[in-house]
Amino acid sequence: MNTEALAQAITDHLFGEDAANVYAILDGASVPDLLQNLATHQPDYECLYRGELKPDLAHVAPYLVCLERDADFTNWVIEKGWGQHWGIFVVTDADLRALRRHFRTFLIVYNSDGKPMYFRYYDPRVLRTYLPTCNAEELKTIFGPVLSYILEDESPANLRRFQLTSGALQQQTKPLAQES
Repeated sequence: MNTEALAQAITDHLFGEDAANVYAILDGASVPDLLQNLATHQPDYECLYRGELKPDLAHVAPYLVCLERDADFTNWVIEKGWGQHWGIFVVTDADLRALRRHFRTFLIVYNSDGKPMYFRYYDPRVLRTYLPTCNAEELKTIFGPVLSYILEDESPANLRRFQLTSGALQQQTKPLAQES
């Protein structure tokens, strides 16, 4: 499957729900030139870390970005980042500010000794492993206003979608090659 057809299949999945908003949580540590591309393309975005960041931290921080269908920034993320573990996609009715508040609550977790640690849930390798281990209450918390999480599968030729239906986690793996 060529890159253009793959990108179109991913775009169709992301923007398949007309009334919903689509966001990406992008990992500055994994995305080359993320801050430069945010400045160039100027999508609506917020850093998930609070306050004024030193430049070295700003370059590795996670960013919540509002995506628009066929926008240059969206195309760049899909074409260059799919399969590279740049981040995850979120479909929701929530706005940027409410979604940032929601996602900030998951940045720090505590180990068994009570030591705080960063939780990189926005890495697709982490989220696709973590979500199936959650109980109903944890799922309710992590989904909050999220209608679905969409991310690359182990093979970038597949797309994985997680949804919460009647309190139960539903996951679908879709082969993108069949959609071209």
